[in-house]
Amino acid sequence: MRIGILTSGGDVPGLNACIKAVVEGAEKNSWDVIGIKRGWQGLLNYDPDGSAIENAALSMPLLSRKMRGLENIGGTFLHTSRFNPVQIDDEFIPDFLKGKMPASKFKSGTIDCTGHILRVLDHMNIDALIPIGGDGSLRFAAHLTKQGFPVISIPKTMDNDVNGTDYCIGFSTCVTRCVDSINKIKTTAASHERIAIIELFGRHSGEPALLAGHIASADRVLIPEVPIDLEHFSNLIISDRERNAENYAIAVVAEGATLKDGNNIYQGKKDQYGNDKLGGIGDIIYDDLRSNHHVSVLTQPLAYLLRSGEPDALDKLVATSFGTMAIQMIEKSTYGKMTAIVDGNYALADNDCVMGEQPNLIVSNVYDTENYRPDIRNILGRPMYL
Repeated sequence: MRIGILTSGGDVPGLNACIKAVVEGAEKNSWDVIGIKRGWQGLLNYDPDGSAIENAALSMPLLSRKMRGLENIGGTFLHTSRFNPVQIDDEFIPDFLKGKMPASKFKSGTIDCTGHILRVLDHMNIDALIPIGGDGSLRFAAHLTKQGFPVISIPKTMDNDVNGTDYCIGFSTCVTRCVDSINKIKTTAASHERIAIIELFGRHSGEPALLAGHIASADRVLIPEVPIDLEHFSNLIISDRERNAENYAIAVVAEGATLKDGNNIYQGKKDQYGNDKLGGIGDIIYDDLRSNHHVSVLTQPLAYLLRSGEPDALDKLVATSFGTMAIQMIEKSTYGKMTAIVDGNYALADNDCVMGEQPNLIVSNVYDTENYRPDIRNILGRPMYL
């Protein structure tokens, strides 16, 4: 048995712990593990008819004796990229594939390189593939399953928004870092008697911002699921500041939050999927408070700090367990599945679950839409992360 493993999409703490668990489990079965570098891009750039030396730079044999301590290191030593081979823009197609791949049925103007990926996996003698990624990355994993290739998917994302699982690798560390950063910024906001606007990653999921703001006792939390009436919010946060004996207030805003009757705010950049990058809603709120309400305010996007560095204990545990589960499923020849946590228990989901609509917060149970703040009701029977 020869297992391929790759990490795709944004990095999160816990990826190295997961890879290590896969390698250790495989070695107990005397199986080989090949680490594919740069995620799906590594397979895309592999040329079965090309130079063995150039191809060798795109993968590496993995041995547990060389992985001691890696579970404590953030990021992914296999490196990563944001590519979906079923819909690649022409500019990212390697020269040896230009003009040879069909047009994509999934996105107009892009190219489908599925056939090439399957040929590469066959050329590398990969018997089963373990991709670790978010909902975008794992959509291609589900696509490979439909082509008949043996896949066990593992979900990771700091946004915790992959269908089919209550928890994804990286989420706990993200929330912990958010809370720590919010508490640190409070001291500066208090010293200068300002309103602090803290913008967090999270794409279109408000869960990271909601939980971080709840735990850190932020005055207001703005999430993508509830559009913002800017004038109403400004009045609320100014009142929060006035009621505070230290004359400061804290608002947490998710990058995907929108103004009422408005659109998402983007940075003017695109990733390799062709998606616009969110960011800038904090600056709009900052400008409104300063220009229209004449209050002292600071803004701080936390951005990549939330996905950097050592994973916390929970992410190490879940990452290791997911990696071990993947090997146990291969032992049983059970493929086309995604490791998951459902209702607090380790479970399996069909890996095409990522093709459905992304889950959202149940706003009516965890959020006060009128006052823009967490309001956790009916805790009994809900999962640990609400």
